[in-house]
Amino acid sequence: MTTGGSTAPAAGDPVDPALRGSAEAWIAEDPDPATRDALTSLLEQAGAGGQSALEEIADAFSGDLEFGTAGLRGRMGPGPHRMNLAVVSRAARGLADHLLGDLGLEDPLVVIGYDARYRSQDFAQRSAAIMTAAGCRVQLLDRHGPTPLVAFAVRHLGADAGIVVTASHNPPADNGYKVYLGGRAASPEGQGVQIVPPSDGRIAHRITAVGPAREIPVAESGWTLLGDSLREDYLAAICALPDAAGPRDVRIVHTALHGVGTETALAALHRTGFAEVHTVAKQADPDPDFPTVAFPNPEEPGAIDLALELARTVEADVVIANDPDADRCAAAVLDPHRGDWRMLTGDELGVLLGDHLLHRHGYRGGFARSIVSSRWLGRVAEAAGVDSPTTLTGFKWIARAPDLVFGYEEAIGYCVLPEVVRDKDGLSAALMVAELAALAKAEGRTLIGRLDELAAEHGLFGTSQLSIRVEDLSLIPAMMQQLRSAPPARLLGSDVVTFQDLSEGSVATTGLPPTEGLLLLSADDTRVVVRPSGTEPKLKCYLEVVGSVPAGTDPTAMSDLRERSDERLAQLKDELRAALGQA
Repeated sequence: MTTGGSTAPAAGDPVDPALRGSAEAWIAEDPDPATRDALTSLLEQAGAGGQSALEEIADAFSGDLEFGTAGLRGRMGPGPHRMNLAVVSRAARGLADHLLGDLGLEDPLVVIGYDARYRSQDFAQRSAAIMTAAGCRVQLLDRHGPTPLVAFAVRHLGADAGIVVTASHNPPADNGYKVYLGGRAASPEGQGVQIVPPSDGRIAHRITAVGPAREIPVAESGWTLLGDSLREDYLAAICALPDAAGPRDVRIVHTALHGVGTETALAALHRTGFAEVHTVAKQADPDPDFPTVAFPNPEEPGAIDLALELARTVEADVVIANDPDADRCAAAVLDPHRGDWRMLTGDELGVLLGDHLLHRHGYRGGFARSIVSSRWLGRVAEAAGVDSPTTLTGFKWIARAPDLVFGYEEAIGYCVLPEVVRDKDGLSAALMVAELAALAKAEGRTLIGRLDELAAEHGLFGTSQLSIRVEDLSLIPAMMQQLRSAPPARLLGSDVVTFQDLSEGSVATTGLPPTEGLLLLSADDTRVVVRPSGTEPKLKCYLEVVGSVPAGTDPTAMSDLRERSDERLAQLKDELRAALGQA
């Protein structure tokens, strides 16, 4: 699809002629009457002088929605820069052409799943019909379900590719298209893992070569449905992880944040003996409007308020929250230092899970984390004599870490069973959180107490994040360039001893290939990593401060140390805002 240029508008018509031409061409080729009608209405409003309609059309035709290592993700609506049936149709045919043409696979097997967002089922069914017509063997999930189920299915069934129609924890207006490769289409370390270069570029090239969406062949039948047998196999695989002889006396509150995780999470918890689980009723059933949360992400302020309210009411031991497609997991506990409930950070839960799998389950191998995640897990792994590789951001890289047995990223993504699901999986992680909480309770400890013990052994690692959301995407490279050209000489009063432009590659020092980002490290071990978000219009700054814990530190003194760590992080945020010209 081509987009309009910048020629002068026709007399009396506020819509640029080239833009109007592109929109009318889209309407002629769009296979979906809903988006055809929506765009026709927008054109009428814009032609009558409606400024918001004109701006919407201009943005919808500002370019193609880019297919990359996250697949597709964006707002739903008409136009090439939106998620819609036409864009999805081209993506499905492009992926099929990649499997059949670029890779030369005969009868490639493709598994397709979807979440409960608006249009997800339509997009999934259309993908099944198009890929079947192209010559693929397609197995479509019979109803909406969690993303980890598809990642599992790719490995379990030996599929050559997997598709999940989901926007994960994005706002309600968004949708997305996530792609996995496996079987004959991927190397051994890439079985059931999200795509990375060069596959993403080759698929994108095939998508570009697809003709008009209305002319793509669509089968009326021929695919098969995957149902309860796959879900049973997945449950059996993840439910084998918790120690059958371990304690189960723990009271759990669970929320799915209006997503698709409730059914599978409750089934897994109950099957493994965690009987006392209270669900947040208002958030338990799938609802694409996400009515009780501003953003359906457990990390966002207010997202788990209802869960915390219920936890106080039932005197729970732990809150477990999944994001809407259940590939992420968050936990909240009663913090004895503060006398109230609080969310564990992604890094805190990451080190707790890694320590638990290492010492309770005897895991040996690679304990991987992304470059923006805390170095705390590395200290724990090093002390135990196991490897802790650092990867680029995202599970498409974490899942490819050598000899992987556990991987995590600070954005509440955890892989606790890489041979079962080689991606983040919020449901198997939830089982480990439940086991952690039950074990701590049986031993008369708390998870905060275990964090204190790990801090005493390896140092107190405090992490936080500064996110700068923009409307104008050009501001992100401008801020990156400002930091490149004038990086701060000191962080929290300590000299910056390392400044790395990660876009130039850092294989010699970190083992990582080039990626857009900057890393600063000061003499007192304060670290900052700055990078553009891969899925949202944000610049993200990942902050970490490290402090020692004197021997014999009591709980009161530990609370003081944590407060001091939080104060330093707040000060570091202010320094970064100033360095980025956002003070």
